[in-house]
Amino acid sequence: MSRTDEVVDGVRRMIVDGELGPGDRLPVEKDLADRLGVSRGSLREGVRALTVLGVLDTRQGDGTYVTSLDPARLMSSLQFVVDLHGDTSARPFHAVRRVLETEAAGLAAHRITPEAVAEARAVLDDTAAVVARRTVDHEAFMAADVAFHRIVAAQAGNPVLEALVEALEGRTVRERRWRSRHEAGVEERTLRDHEAIWRALAAGDAEAARVRMAAHLLDVEETLPGAEDTDDADGAED
Repeated sequence: MSRTDEVVDGVRRMIVDGELGPGDRLPVEKDLADRLGVSRGSLREGVRALTVLGVLDTRQGDGTYVTSLDPARLMSSLQFVVDLHGDTSARPFHAVRRVLETEAAGLAAHRITPEAVAEARAVLDDTAAVVARRTVDHEAFMAADVAFHRIVAAQAGNPVLEALVEALEGRTVRERRWRSRHEAGVEERTLRDHEAIWRALAAGDAEAARVRMAAHLLDVEETLPGAEDTDDADGAED
């Protein structure tokens, strides 16, 4: 284990053991370096690594603090990993997203507030207006699409699930953009799918919400780059 890793592991143990909590200030540099048995240079490298991970926040002239440890902030590093993968990795990532969002839709059907139902309805109305134009504004369509899925994830009532969905969203947003520019009628079909999901949510029908979300995302998955290669490979095995 490198010295930097020792710092990361040491601070992690201090948080897990309850010595440090969200918002707490780390001990001064000399004391923390002595405690962890590392040089100040190694300590700084470890602190920088933990800052990138969203665990620590260094404030100029004030010290270093533990962040809120909010799942969305901590999951941002996962989004970075997702973004690094090319188009050939789109389907595996999207398959995970499909599992997560299907469950999120079911949970949301039990928990969604009237305000969120109305907000989602407004998003769908905006989407319909975009689709009705002679030339579809792809950016506006994508923004409305993302907004709808975020409402569903937020209403699931699980911040970790919501953060995971958000982390995978960076990749899928780009894939949706590709899809909207290369497949005729995708906007209309997506809007119909979202309408069906919304009706299930508004009715509080968890099973219907899961089925509708799963079908919608499976349709997306089947049009992602690499889908034809996978289908050919599957057919060769039959």
